[in-house]
Amino acid sequence: MKKELYLFFTALQFFTRIPIPKWVPFEEEYLQKSRKYFPFIGLIVGLISACAYQGLRYFLSSEISIIFSIISSIWITGAFHEDGLADTFDAFGGGYTKEKILTIMKDSRIGTYGTIALIIILGLKFELLINLQHISDDFLIISIISAHTLSRFMTSLLVDFLPYVQDIDTSKSKPIAITKFKLSPILFGGLIALIPFLFFQHIILFSIIPVVLIFTSYLGIYFKNKIGGYTGDCLGATQQLTEVLIYLLLIISWKFI
Repeated sequence: MKKELYLFFTALQFFTRIPIPKWVPFEEEYLQKSRKYFPFIGLIVGLISACAYQGLRYFLSSEISIIFSIISSIWITGAFHEDGLADTFDAFGGGYTKEKILTIMKDSRIGTYGTIALIIILGLKFELLINLQHISDDFLIISIISAHTLSRFMTSLLVDFLPYVQDIDTSKSKPIAITKFKLSPILFGGLIALIPFLFFQHIILFSIIPVVLIFTSYLGIYFKNKIGGYTGDCLGATQQLTEVLIYLLLIISWKFI
């Protein structure tokens, strides 16, 4: 039980700004095995984002509350995934060979493709969340939590099924990159990812999960064909893209209820 706490807090420290107890040691082994808690971290981030919306909704308009909800998720993660999205679009947009793509990814500066990607993704989030709020506040809140949780489960699948392609020895993602495939973390993470969906009142909304899985598989195939596997930036881009896709699919699915 104590080791599981170490794994959870290690994942929490790596992917968020949330402070962890000082008695938790950092070991690469813990980060390697902590990937099963990726969806749980998403659950926490989603809860924080949803609480930000719900708390501000009593005083502000739904539009302003949604903006601060988005800001809260960015702040709590240190824009970790947004940074990955920007780097990925810069790299794949400006690079035509594997070597060039990986070189651009290592550049800390943001380029045109990355800037455009961030503007589009944030604009889409805002507009989609507004549409979800039009259904109901409760539906919006469950959607936020579900999207953050399921999208991070999808990133963990890429870690399990694709090789890491950057220089492992110099990468901050080294401990995750050398993770070996195991079925039990996938099952555990999948179970966590499903929990928020249980709060939806209509079972048809579960139908979006296979679509998200297919989309993630496509991204994985694309990354594999282009650069031979994944990088940490690819994981960030996957989380952002699947989060937005989940919002979109929930809106579409609602039309059939």
